Amino acid sequence: MRTILVVIYFTFVTIVSFPLYFMVYLIGKKDPMKMHKTSQKIISHFLRVILFLAGAKVTVSGLENVPKDKAVLYVSNHRSYFDILVAYTTVPTPTSFVAKKEMLKFPCARHWMKFLSCLFLDRENVREGLKTILQGIEQIKAGYSIFVMPEGTRNHEAKMLPFHEGSFKLAEKSGCAIIPVALTHTDDLWENHFPWMRRANVSITYGKPVYIKDLEKPQRKFIGTHIQNIVEQMLQS
Repeated sequence: MRTILVVIYFTFVTIVSFPLYFMVYLIGKKDPMKMHKTSQKIISHFLRVILFLAGAKVTVSGLENVPKDKAVLYVSNHRSYFDILVAYTTVPTPTSFVAKKEMLKFPCARHWMKFLSCLFLDRENVREGLKTILQGIEQIKAGYSIFVMPEGTRNHEAKMLPFHEGSFKLAEKSGCAIIPVALTHTDDLWENHFPWMRRANVSITYGKPVYIKDLEKPQRKFIGTHIQNIVEQMLQS
């Protein structure tokens, strides 16, 4: 039943989004940051309803660790499609996500993600991937936080997949803080009993900021491994 309700609501969102696209587009002509904030409020509302219909009870902790006056790089583990919903409804700053280029195939998601300055990564094209990283660096400098899941794919195992080091160029070149993020039990909502959605208690924890410039040389050299170890510790605590 929950799955059916989510599908019906998603259809509703697709329909009502058409006039909203035009409104947000007009806002963006004058103020891109206002367009982003407006889009994020709209999408956060839609996603909260989907989480409610799916039966998610979300526990949030550690928001006091996130700097509110500057952009950051959020780095999390990745267990479920619902990770993005949980993250987007809880991040306290204007935030863009790094997503696979395949998301461009979905019209409703594509339009909103573009309004939210999301980055579409082509993992098979090194040159295009580099362009995406450079674009992300400029966005962070312009005040937009970025949320990345550097495992690269959803992983349901107890042990995380290795974090891709390239994602951390966003923090290295911009000088922004890295916020480790730990997501738990999001796959209990759907993936663990696909195709039906079930009630689940999920959590998202925002860790203390990490600045690459403050790390020891070995930690800077393997920053992906260092941040992954922090996220693993957060998951175990």
